[in-house]
Amino acid sequence: MITVWMYIKSGRRVKKFKIAFYVHHHGFGHLMRTLQIAAALKDYDVVLLGSNLQEPEQGFSAHVSTIHLPLDVALEKTEDLKAEPDHYYREGNAVDAFHYAPLNVKGIRSRTAILTAFFNLQFPLLLVVDVSVEVTLLARLCGIPTVVMRQHGTRNDLPHLLAYQSAELLLAPFPASMYVGDKDWVYHKTIFAGGFSRFDHIQKQSEELRSSADLPFTARVAILIGGGGSSIDPFFVARLAMHCPEIFFHIIGTKVILEPQPANVKWEGHVDDPSGIILSCDILIGNTGHNTVMEAASLNKRFVGIPESRPFDEQVVKAEAISQRSGVRIVLPEKRNDIEWRTLLTGLLTEQPEWRGIIVQNAVMKMAAGITDVASRLFS
Repeated sequence: MITVWMYIKSGRRVKKFKIAFYVHHHGFGHLMRTLQIAAALKDYDVVLLGSNLQEPEQGFSAHVSTIHLPLDVALEKTEDLKAEPDHYYREGNAVDAFHYAPLNVKGIRSRTAILTAFFNLQFPLLLVVDVSVEVTLLARLCGIPTVVMRQHGTRNDLPHLLAYQSAELLLAPFPASMYVGDKDWVYHKTIFAGGFSRFDHIQKQSEELRSSADLPFTARVAILIGGGGSSIDPFFVARLAMHCPEIFFHIIGTKVILEPQPANVKWEGHVDDPSGIILSCDILIGNTGHNTVMEAASLNKRFVGIPESRPFDEQVVKAEAISQRSGVRIVLPEKRNDIEWRTLLTGLLTEQPEWRGIIVQNAVMKMAAGITDVASRLFS
């Protein structure tokens, strides 16, 4: 919750408005993005609302607090013996205005009660939604204004359009040059703040970072496995290592022991700050989720993107947006075992990465300013 104070002529301090963030629970990208925006609002208290608000290893900043929301999925006895199972769960009739609105789910009733109570107690309030059509429309029905985060993907369906229409402002954490689609009213309602990542503050380094232990290998590749589900699995890594014996692979995001263990693979496991490993490598391989793409751009790395299946083809569209850049290759998941990887990777080494225009220096500040400008206008 961000409390902004303004002074009237008498010098008396008057509380004007509060801001909260709804954070979607799939993967870690929504939370990481929210924390960067919250950091730009460090002078205020910030409340995050969500169902998977896992603290980073360094913890949340002192000015950030959280309100936990129950998951919105039906519970069975085998999932949580202490919780009341949803005996009467039904999908219900399809509703064109919603993406997800099942019947008889206690988690949905509980989280809606928490949200509406919060809206009532904390008014005047602006809610930033990253992302949920249903939460956006619930807030609007409660008379709470919203700012909605834009994502890549085919999102011209009725629920998205209703959410975009009900919002006071749309914010895109990427530049207009990465936009794919018609320049319609949704486009013109959007502030394209530009790209940013948690690695923006890191000074770009050269790739002359190899140790003597790396001399037998002609190149180093970092493989980043995100938290939202990936087709980059141990079998793929083993196949890649076998076909590219002269390349050393650092695997970030999971810890697996292959038998036999390839001599050119190191499983790094979870790394809170993998920037050092990525900077020391010639190429980054990862899915085309928002954070991975922005991190590749921030660190100016050659990039092989594997777009995973996501709702509304989000990763496929983002892959399309960067596919023509120098130093970028896109490989579809179903083709990953058919590619001549040695040829692809050695060919990529001959190109210089070109991410110009993706990362914008003041993007986070532009997003914070867009949010507070809306609230100031509404609650003046």
